[in-house]
Amino acid sequence: MKRRPTPSRPDDLIVFLGPSLPEEEALALVPCRVLPPARQGDLWRALTLRPRAIALVDGVFEAQPSVWHHEVLAALEAGVAVFGGGSMGALRAAELSGQGMVGVGAIFEAYRRGELVDDSEVALLHADAEHGFRALSVPLVNVRHAARRAREERVLSPSESQALVDAAVGLFYQDRTWPRLLKAVGAAWAPDTRAKWDTWAAPDLVDLKREDARACLQAAAAFLASGARPPPRADLLRAPPSSYVRRRRLVEGLSGTEDALTSSEDVLEELRGAPDAVALAEAGLRRALLAGWARSLGLEPTPEEVARAETDAWTRLGVPSGEREAWLAAMGLDPREFRRLCEERALERLTLEHAQRLLPDGPSWDEALASEARLQGRWGRKAPARRKR
Repeated sequence: MKRRPTPSRPDDLIVFLGPSLPEEEALALVPCRVLPPARQGDLWRALTLRPRAIALVDGVFEAQPSVWHHEVLAALEAGVAVFGGGSMGALRAAELSGQGMVGVGAIFEAYRRGELVDDSEVALLHADAEHGFRALSVPLVNVRHAARRAREERVLSPSESQALVDAAVGLFYQDRTWPRLLKAVGAAWAPDTRAKWDTWAAPDLVDLKREDARACLQAAAAFLASGARPPPRADLLRAPPSSYVRRRRLVEGLSGTEDALTSSEDVLEELRGAPDAVALAEAGLRRALLAGWARSLGLEPTPEEVARAETDAWTRLGVPSGEREAWLAAMGLDPREFRRLCEERALERLTLEHAQRLLPDGPSWDEALASEARLQGRWGRKAPARRKR
């Protein structure tokens, strides 16, 4: 059953966009918040804005680390629909369509079918943010598209069409402009071909990346308008993220309030100097270690135990139900991550309650109570005094 559509706010749809489509055109096309081409960590940070969908079109590569697959999977696991098309988004969607990312457009389909395999197919040189990320070179996918259309419309012969593609492949992506490309074709075209090409191309060559970018945004907006649930993610038995990925996400993350977004690294720096920093860290380590040990023994909490841990956590925090979404955002959490932490607490409790069975000749609850009370100097303080004989 579809959900009832809810009014859309700009942050419901986060769009990563650069040279594939002007920001003004995107904003006129669909209600959304436009962010610059995605770099590593940006999808994690975008989750702080609590979107219902993300449209990944443009992303950086080469000069800066590209968007990780882990980020897309984290968004999907948080219940956010992720669409990709046009450029980096098409490449990631082809790689992750089996996990629930939705690919849109001809470029995505070409990657999915294996006709395109390299990210250089969509690479281009572009201006900076101040100049609207304007494209300064031509991506190879656009050349292939133009060559195919020109062949189909008998502007180019099959050999001339292939010569155009070969010339494009031979040019470094930052140097690939139409004037340089047509010069590079040279004698591979018949004498009258250039005139036919100029007449045919004069109105405007189709920008395939732009068309796919528009389609990607429209697909994401249509999904939001429908009130549908995010596409199901394949239940793959993939290994949990490595410690490196977890730590990167920790420092790359943001915590959001109504007024501002705060870097997780800044929060960590402040926490490291807090008087109770050691106690906080030890409590977190104890919970994580006991939960990990429990899992290594094959223990898993029941849904009821996890739900009880969640209820206990909210009761202890004193956060009303209507304010919990905002509280989670301020803590840099989403509902799934909060539930995972509560699951760890349930496992911690399960381990402590069964400590006597989990170790050979393990400690009982009373032994633990007594030993800790003695260690803290609390043994016998409130015990009723007995008369000495």
